[in-house]
Amino acid sequence: MVSLGCDKNLCDSETMLGLLADKGYNITNDETEADCVIVNTCGFIKDAMQESIDTLLEMAQLKEGRLKYLIACGCLAERFKDELTTEIPEVDAVVGTTAFDKIVEVIASLEQSNADNASITLDKNGKTTAICDLDRLCAPDTTRVITSSPYMAYLKIAEGCNKRCTYCIIPRLRGNYRSVPMEKLIREAVALAEQGIKELILVAQETTCYGLDIYGEKRLHELIHELGKIEGIEWIRVMYCYPEEITDELIECFKTESKLLHYIDMPLQHSEDAILKRMGRKTDKASIKSIIDKLKKAAPDIAIRTTLIAGFPGETEEEHKALMEFIDETEFDRLGVFTYSAEEGTPAAIMPDQVPAETAERYLSEIMELQQEISADKNETLTGKTLPCIIEGYEPDEEVYVARSYRDAPGVDGLVFVRSDRDLMSGAIIDVKITEASEYDLIGELL
Repeated sequence: MVSLGCDKNLCDSETMLGLLADKGYNITNDETEADCVIVNTCGFIKDAMQESIDTLLEMAQLKEGRLKYLIACGCLAERFKDELTTEIPEVDAVVGTTAFDKIVEVIASLEQSNADNASITLDKNGKTTAICDLDRLCAPDTTRVITSSPYMAYLKIAEGCNKRCTYCIIPRLRGNYRSVPMEKLIREAVALAEQGIKELILVAQETTCYGLDIYGEKRLHELIHELGKIEGIEWIRVMYCYPEEITDELIECFKTESKLLHYIDMPLQHSEDAILKRMGRKTDKASIKSIIDKLKKAAPDIAIRTTLIAGFPGETEEEHKALMEFIDETEFDRLGVFTYSAEEGTPAAIMPDQVPAETAERYLSEIMELQQEISADKNETLTGKTLPCIIEGYEPDEEVYVARSYRDAPGVDGLVFVRSDRDLMSGAIIDVKITEASEYDLIGELL
């Protein structure tokens, strides 16, 4: 299994591996040993699509050896299901975003060289396909094969999105918003805890609307409360919270739920009302500021992460400068920024006043230079303080342990390097006194 793209895709990959393991398939980390390779692709933006295509082409070369079957799953497979097997004939099967629970049947169909399952068809090239309705909730009950770490796992609480932001193709690839029933999520979280998972990271295209479609009201706060009861789960982290959907009940959780980390990922994309309107976002600068103030009042030590788009169509120098002022004033703890990518089929792709690539890149560089200064200053204020951290591994060359604090989500935020005379186990949650700080990382010692 090669899993590309986001953490939601990783959840799907781990579910597929669980289904295959249940049927007795052996899983290998060495692609040269594999009879079948599954590539769970990303199709969100151009760079991600190119990585997916390059990976499929690389895996296709293995057909000169042992490899029998190459399967493309995920967003690229959904987006280009009619073209994929024509352009890459080595691909034997295509599985859409809402059909990954059919992976066992797909492989069985390939082995039998027929398509006798009702959910399996053949495309114009005679290749196996499994494509289901985009609004089908694909959430099978199975024990996932966790590949991220032995102590941290993502929990995908919903699929799809109803927002229809003008730059985003996700609803066309993942469908409308569908919450996973709470009882199913609780069963999955209990199973993860029994596997040794300590940190649970809640993900979706948008987590804050959880429950609205099936319960008639937002219930993310209730889900957090129920997950907090599970023995073995020690940290709960929430990602992808749209600011306009953050409720007072969710904010209250940061005060009352001891396992909920004082960390929130809140993708804003921009601060200026005119651009937010062109983006199709359902908020404005005043509302964003209000939510941030509420979060900081409820949890003064909360780490707020956001993501921004630089060079959206029509963005002027004045709007870019206003965004810079907003960043400087707000002082986000964590910030990522991407240049705008015009995706075919989205309204933004045909908007007038497309920003030149070099201008968008300059906007991005200026934002990151400012954020680097902010991050360095904020990290410096942490020296002398004690932070709870989870151990991730050991660097023998530096003789330090690698850890993350509650302020750091895996893969996107900083690290804490810990000096200790004691042996520490990966997954241990310990208190670390911070002694040094850089722009993004911290150095500390075990108390």
